[in-house]
Amino acid sequence: MNSNDLANLAHLRRARDLIDREYARPLDVPTMARHALMSPAHFSRQFRAAYGETPYSYLMTRRIERAMALLRTGTSVTDACMAVGCTSLGSFSSRFTEILGETPSAYAAREHGAVTAMPACVAKVNTRPTRDAPSRIREAGRETAA
Repeated sequence: MNSNDLANLAHLRRARDLIDREYARPLDVPTMARHALMSPAHFSRQFRAAYGETPYSYLMTRRIERAMALLRTGTSVTDACMAVGCTSLGSFSSRFTEILGETPSAYAAREHGAVTAMPACVAKVNTRPTRDAPSRIREAGRETAA
């Protein structure tokens, strides 16, 4: 890896940190790209190459992750949707279901005692949504409870 690649990764990390911090505010690819000091198209290509998903997909995954935590505390689906920066309940529900394999209402209605008993750092790892393994999240609470 050359110094150019390292600088590129540092810039991408700035944008990813922005997403992690500011997930609830309106973010678009041009705004994220400005933080990475890149053009939007170049930023999108570089982000996907570095992190395996598009910047928008990463943003939505972070929003779903935060919504999951809210739903486990009894927050309504609508309130969780708005709290994480989504403006359309339908789009939020569709994306939630696409990533987790169950609706936000079904997720909220489920027992989450095992997850709430875990240390926060362990719960974060075990419940982090990923597009390639929705069943892992559904099973995390059941495996730990057994």
